[in-house]
Amino acid sequence: MNDFFAMGGYAAFVWPAYAVAALVMVALLVASRKAARAAARDAARLEAERPRRRPRGQRGPRGEARHDA
Repeated sequence: MNDFFAMGGYAAFVWPAYAVAALVMVALLVASRKAARAAARDAARLEAERPRRRPRGQRGPRGEARHDA
């Protein structure tokens, strides 16, 4: 087991490379989750600002049926 961690004498190069790769992956995960939350927040805001549309065939404000194509 000790030979594995020594990496044939290259442990001083291999383990820091693994650490940097893991750090980059964690940073990408955090940034992706932050961007996804911001996009969801923006989508919710835009959805709230959008005017509501009545379903097709629903009566208009004066009670007449709508006849749009």
